[in-house]
Amino acid sequence: GVGMVHQHFTLADNLSVLDNVLLGTEPLWRPVSHRAAARAKLLEVAERFGLPVRPEARIGDLSVGERQRVEILKALYRGARILILDEPTAVLTPQESEALFHTLAQMVAEGLSVIFISHKLGEVLRVSHRIAVLRGGKLVAEARAVDTTQAQLALWMVGHAVEQPARRPARAVGDAVCVLEHVSTAAGRHGGHDRLDDLTLTLRSGEITAIAGVSGNGQVALAELLSGTRRAVSGSVQLMGRALPPSPARLVQRGVARIPEDRHAVGVVGDLPVWENAVSERLRSSAFSRWSWIRRRAARAHAERIEKAFDVRGAGLMAAARSLSGGNMQKLILGRALLAPQDAEGRTKTPRLIVAHQPTWGLDIGAVAYVQQQLIAARDAGAAVLVIS
Repeated sequence: GVGMVHQHFTLADNLSVLDNVLLGTEPLWRPVSHRAAARAKLLEVAERFGLPVRPEARIGDLSVGERQRVEILKALYRGARILILDEPTAVLTPQESEALFHTLAQMVAEGLSVIFISHKLGEVLRVSHRIAVLRGGKLVAEARAVDTTQAQLALWMVGHAVEQPARRPARAVGDAVCVLEHVSTAAGRHGGHDRLDDLTLTLRSGEITAIAGVSGNGQVALAELLSGTRRAVSGSVQLMGRALPPSPARLVQRGVARIPEDRHAVGVVGDLPVWENAVSERLRSSAFSRWSWIRRRAARAHAERIEKAFDVRGAGLMAAARSLSGGNMQKLILGRALLAPQDAEGRTKTPRLIVAHQPTWGLDIGAVAYVQQQLIAARDAGAAVLVIS
């Protein structure tokens, strides 16, 4: 009677909604799938809980909000009476979040128990009756939602008062670092509508430029273009006065730092140790390799600098990256992007362009403040920062 909806959906994009719901519910020895009965049951559950769905729709063609609806229906179809939601609004629009909250209220009215796991304190207070706070794997506080505040929850979560980054104007906006003129791209490797259409944009040193909008309106295309993993089909992209090379390795060499949207699938290689992930984007540089041999001592020393400078906590440099918490994994990626290897005189170069795609997704309030402070510090050091959120 317990159902789980993970932060990262576990759906097969090439199958239909009905196929995804049916997976694992029928015995292997049954010669024929009872699809008609299953379809009727799915529609009945969907109507009962106010979750409209198209059973024949292909998962790959659905929006993020619709995919989450399918994940919830998977659990309810199996008769779950306790529903666990892990960061359910992390990738939803405000309208989709409100629709989810309405659905949760209906579930509670039907007698279901809902465990809502989130770092968004406003939403926690909005939907919960009772709140429990975990820190370091221990229950540190428990209170009724009506008896607490966001500030108190933040204090319990982090263990100390969280100082929010002060909003202040850029000290000095410099020259253009990256210029996009009438740029268009094709759809990505997974299809869909996420592409750029005649985009003109200038990113300047010492300035943070934010891209705001509903997911699926070109944000992924822009991030991939500036990271070297997608090409423009028309228009021009200039980086420090030269054409942008469609090569991630060459972009790193030219001072482009990236913080990818999906830290698990793209940001790190989960099975590799922390130290290898810390140098993975610069592994071929002379700082970490010579005559095709990895200079392990230098690589581990740099990884240790990242670990100390960005307070990456875990089981150590030899532990697999997948063992890190979301916040510490993001700190590792942030350190890899912002902290370049030292030169012969012990100096490091600040990145010229930082592409930060959803840099605070799924992080607690303390980690969010830390990431924001680091991006502001990079801006003050002269970097052009693009934040997509």
